[in-house]
Amino acid sequence: MSGRRDALRRRVAVATWRPSRDGRIYTRMAVDVTAALAYIDDVRRSTGERVTVTHVVGAALGRAIRGVPEVRARVLFGRILRHETCDIAFAVDIDGGTDLAPIKVRDIDTKTPVEVARELDFGAARARAGQDPHHSRSAWYVRVAPPWTLRPLLGAASILVGGLGVAAFGQPGFPLGAAFVSNVGSLGLDEGYLAPVPFARVPLYISIGAVRQEAVAVGRDVLVRPQVVIGATADHRLVDGAHAGRIATVLRELLLDPYRLDKPSALPSP
Repeated sequence: MSGRRDALRRRVAVATWRPSRDGRIYTRMAVDVTAALAYIDDVRRSTGERVTVTHVVGAALGRAIRGVPEVRARVLFGRILRHETCDIAFAVDIDGGTDLAPIKVRDIDTKTPVEVARELDFGAARARAGQDPHHSRSAWYVRVAPPWTLRPLLGAASILVGGLGVAAFGQPGFPLGAAFVSNVGSLGLDEGYLAPVPFARVPLYISIGAVRQEAVAVGRDVLVRPQVVIGATADHRLVDGAHAGRIATVLRELLLDPYRLDKPSALPSP
């Protein structure tokens, strides 16, 4: 099974990516997650939900891109089209880590980390049980289609699925929303930069590294604090340095004071 899954993923990769010519920007920031980890412990005790750094970052990112609506967009036939909602997809391991499935959380800018955790747990359980119809149908197309048909198929999907939001080829409209998040720390990586998926037309890809104890300056003292590196890959047609700075500012503020994520109405608006 793992060999077949790996082969399917490689077929999609070969059909998806050509030599890079597009404008991408890459950036990273290290964040002190002392407050976030304390918040996670508190929420786990009070709710019983297995909230993680991924859920906190995802909820914070939703608020951040809500405040920068220029980024919440895609390019189709040379035109910039705005996404009306703040939807974010998360990478979830299935089949023992040999395959990935995207789970999209709609209107994430209005949801708490606990609500994000519940939606992702439900979606991941369905995908791992083979009950996610979108993932199952997409895998079927990749499995049965001749290799030479995959590139034009993905080209059509790019227009229909990623550009117009029309369900096709087993994929729902806008399958990754306005941003995509992957926790590379679960693989033991301190940081990473995600490769864009062209057919999804997503402007922003976020990676979350492993929590590491690092020496940081706090006032005049040097203390050891838990830190996470958040990496970003962005479409430079939609995201420039100013946009990235605004998103990073909100993201950092919310991770330093995560209890604000339990009060969506008090957070940034465009």
